[in-house]
Order: sequence, then structure tokens, then C-alpha cells
Amino acid sequence: MTGRSPSPPSSDRVRPDVAVVGAGPIGLAIAWRCAARGLRVVVHDPVPGSGASAVAAGMLSPVAEAYFGERQLTGLLLASAARWPGFAAELTETTGVEIGYRTEGTLMVGLTGDDLAEARRLWAYQQGLGLPVTPLRPSELRDSEPALAPRVRGGALAPTDHQVDPRLLVPALRTAAQRAGAVLVPQQVRELSDVDATVTVVAAGCGATALTGLPVRPVKGQILRLRAPDGVAPGFRHVIRGYADGEHVYLVPRADGEVVLGATVEERSDTTVTAGAVQRLLRAGVDLLPELAEYDMVEAVAGLRPGTPDNAPILGPLPDRPDVLVATGHHRHGIVLTPITADLIADLVLGGVPDPMLAPFRADRFFGGATVAASCRPEPSVEGDLWS
Repeated sequence: MTGRSPSPPSSDRVRPDVAVVGAGPIGLAIAWRCAARGLRVVVHDPVPGSGASAVAAGMLSPVAEAYFGERQLTGLLLASAARWPGFAAELTETTGVEIGYRTEGTLMVGLTGDDLAEARRLWAYQQGLGLPVTPLRPSELRDSEPALAPRVRGGALAPTDHQVDPRLLVPALRTAAQRAGAVLVPQQVRELSDVDATVTVVAAGCGATALTGLPVRPVKGQILRLRAPDGVAPGFRHVIRGYADGEHVYLVPRADGEVVLGATVEERSDTTVTAGAVQRLLRAGVDLLPELAEYDMVEAVAGLRPGTPDNAPILGPLPDRPDVLVATGHHRHGIVLTPITADLIADLVLGGVPDPMLAPFRADRFFGGATVAASCRPEPSVEGDLWS
């Protein structure tokens, strides 16, 4: 594709420079960045913000989610997380809206001896990458978070893993995009031919498969939302990612008293909340933080992450369609990867030359003979595959 120069102001009937399909955080951030650079932008989505981000917990966890065999993805996560402080500040300044950005860090804990052994194996790998992971004894853990159960055998601190509230983030991004001049069209795009723009950006999550033929599959996740009694803040400050008798869970505290407890990882495409999932999450959560037993149950909900065969996003031109860019397949990393995805795609729209950071995430990595056909079947999740 060729680079674009900002178009001069014209009538509403003029062909848009950029059409973004999908108004989740990725699509809205791309629209904001493109519109802020002077491009005419339209965003197509019948119900903005109703996809995976409506269920996501909002953990910005490049360290805790550095998993075996994902070195290139870890590099992208780290680069995006480094942009989050400036991105959050700019978004809040632009919109006047707080987005729940918090920097207390993440505690990673193991309830039993077996849980701790499994966790330490991953922490050793993360430390081997040079990531900031500080092991803590049980007494040090409880100094950091007295509400942790006495049974917790040990843990570690990832001080640079932060959080944001996606249910505040998405409306703020929508406001920022519209103030920059982007136009939201409440319309579902069923085929790429339905869109008329110089460049089309597909940021439609699981919907990208029908539009592009790319191997993006739904990965179901169920979460619970609890609330501390009497309107007080939760009794803990850090995000807690725990292993509890083999169950992997996270607990994310919000300033308003909410706690997000998640998440299941299921190779299914329904959004039914099941009693078994609720039971497993609550048991693990209460085992780690006993006070949760007294919290109010506010919501049990399921959503669909857009997964790929290698668990990494798909970013850049669609093969043989340089006028179509793809920004999808973020799986459990959509929130943390929002800033860098928006910047890289907007730079590509304006400059026409892919940033080298995009190379490992190109769409054509899946177009090698039988790869696409095989990838349409459910894939096993990686170790510790939690929704962020």
C-alpha cells in the first residue's frame, strides 16, 4: 500500500480515507490515532464496545503473561506496556475521563506446594528473560497484602504489571475518536465490499474470520464481578494472579469496590455462564482471599476472546489486499496491546511502510498450504492462559 497524506476538509459525501470495522478498544484507538492525524475516518459497529472488552479485566501484564515459547509476543507486550502511562495520560487529558489506570503492581502467588512449584517454573523463565520478577516469602506476601490466606505458600511481585478498567477505557476512546473527527456508523459489515474507503482496517475480533478468511477462533472466558460490602474499597490493592489447587485465577481490585475474578479458558463459541465455572472461580478466589466470601455477587458473564493458532495477534496488510489492514487475534492481550497496535497501524496507514515490529505478526504467516485449514479447529491453550 502507499502512504496517505491528510485530506483537505470536504463534504460528508467524500470517500473516507480510513474505514475501521469494529469499535472495541483496538478499533477505536486506531480511529483516534488516524483522525488525530487529519484523516477522514469512519468506524463501523452496530454496538460499539460490546465485544471481548466488555468482559475483560484490563490487566496490563507483560511480565506475568510472559509464557514459554512466546518470546516475540512478549517483546510486543513489553513495548506496548511501556506506552501505557503516556497513552493513559493523553486519553484522560483529551477526554477528561478517568480510565481506572492503576500502578500498584501484580502479586503472583501459589496456594499449595504443588501450585508454588508450578509458579516458580514460570517465574524462573520470566527472570531468565530479564523481566522484573521478585520472589517473596509468605511473610513478605502478607506484609504486602494482609488479606491473603495464611495457607498461601509463596509468591512473587511483578511491579511493572498494572491495570486499567476496560469499561471506562472504551467510552473514553470513543469520545477521543469522535472529538478528533471520526464518525461512528451503527452498521454491521458483512463483507469487505460493503465498505467504501481508501484503506479498510479490520479490527472486528472474532468477526475477522468471516471478513478475511483468517484463522481467528473464539475462546470462551467466564468471569465474575464481586463488590466489597458497604461501598468500601476491596481489602487488597495489587492485582493478584494465583494458582489455587491447580486452578489459575486472577483478582483485580477497582477503586469503587468492584473485584473482577476470572477466568475460564474454553474452546467453545457460546457465551453461556455455567454453574461449574462459577463454582471453580469462587472456590479458588476465596481460597486465596477469604474475605471474598462476604462480597456481593454482582455479575457472572462470558465473552469470546479472538484467538489465533499461535496465540499472537494478526497485524498488517491482508495478503494480496494492500488496501485492507488487519488488527485482530489479540486473544487475552487486547487491552495491553491497544496503544502499540493503534500506533503501528496508524503509522502504516500514513506512511505505507510496515514497522519492523510487525514482521512476526503478519497475516501471511498462516497462508502456508494446510496451515489455514488446520487452524480452524480448536487449539489447545498455552500454560497459564488467562484472560487479561
